[in-house]
Amino acid sequence: MRRYILAFAISAALIGCDSKEPPAPGPSAAKPAAADVAAGKSWVERECKGCHGLDGKSIAPGIPHLAAQREAYLLSSLQAYKEGKRTHAALKDLAKRMTDADLRNLAAYFAGLPPVTYVAAPPAVLPYDRGKTLAAPCAKCHSEDGNSRIPGIPNLAGQQPNYFVLAIQEYLHKDRQQAPMHAMLPRLSKQDMESLALYFASQTPVERAAPAAGNPATGEPLTAVCGGCHGSHGVSSDTATPSLAAQDAQYLVNAIKSYRTTRKRESMRIYVTGLSDKDIENIAAFYATQKSRPAEKGQTIVQDLTDKCNRCHSPETENPALVIPRIRGQDKDYLIMALRAYRDDRRESSTMHKMSLPYSDAVIESVASFYATQPAK
Repeated sequence: MRRYILAFAISAALIGCDSKEPPAPGPSAAKPAAADVAAGKSWVERECKGCHGLDGKSIAPGIPHLAAQREAYLLSSLQAYKEGKRTHAALKDLAKRMTDADLRNLAAYFAGLPPVTYVAAPPAVLPYDRGKTLAAPCAKCHSEDGNSRIPGIPNLAGQQPNYFVLAIQEYLHKDRQQAPMHAMLPRLSKQDMESLALYFASQTPVERAAPAAGNPATGEPLTAVCGGCHGSHGVSSDTATPSLAAQDAQYLVNAIKSYRTTRKRESMRIYVTGLSDKDIENIAAFYATQKSRPAEKGQTIVQDLTDKCNRCHSPETENPALVIPRIRGQDKDYLIMALRAYRDDRRESSTMHKMSLPYSDAVIESVASFYATQPAK
């Protein structure tokens, strides 16, 4: 979830992102012939309408709309299939049978169609709000804002979201000791877990007084090895590694000791084996007294991400030469598939991969829903 996305793609897959404009032709460059829209329509009638429709509107979820898409982007996408840079089997075979003129004609036909008719839809529930609702049963032990007040119960406020989801999965797989409240966990979907994690990650951890057991000053030098993963003073910068700062001291003691026996993480087991019980109490005391901070800004994350995406995908960016797709009014399921492909490095675009890498399926779905419900322009 850290800065949980965007930009998108096309074609039964035709949509991908490259913000560079094509270089201006040199003095001797031959100007390509004008596109033949009627010839492009013939290709669509023979080969494309079964998925994308003669009007450029997808016939099923997960297939992109092509109507009114930027011509330069469509042409770039088709050329990528022809060169084998994109992997959709049917489109690769089709593009290889087409001449450069055929590609231009097809792109011009779809680009010249009117946008898909806008159908208003209610706004989707944002993952933060969904997580807040799901967190209600957790309040009895962890408090409403995730700041535990019961010794031995972990703090959830400000915790790293991917780690939070991993912890839930470890409880479900019985890799961690079960507790009565964990009976609710099997009812959670993956997106429920991610939404719950985002909500707690966005809460502010409260500062804690020194615990009765352990000495923070004595524990600090013992955390030198821990800082390599858990961050300076226990504030992690890795969404999959837990923050330890401001955590309940008794919970930390129990968790550290569990790596000697039940928790399966070899690097932790090796280090913990060499610690005495007193060392562990001192380490827990040090981390419990450190100041922490929220790991995410779930309250505004979708707005922040769409603002970032609009720098390239805004309807005001109307230069027809830009090789950037229009994504407003695009099929939601297609946008979700494209974003996940960028995030998981299954679709080529180093820029998009870096942008989407931190984001969960819950955030990706919210961003996709936002753009799918905007009027196409």
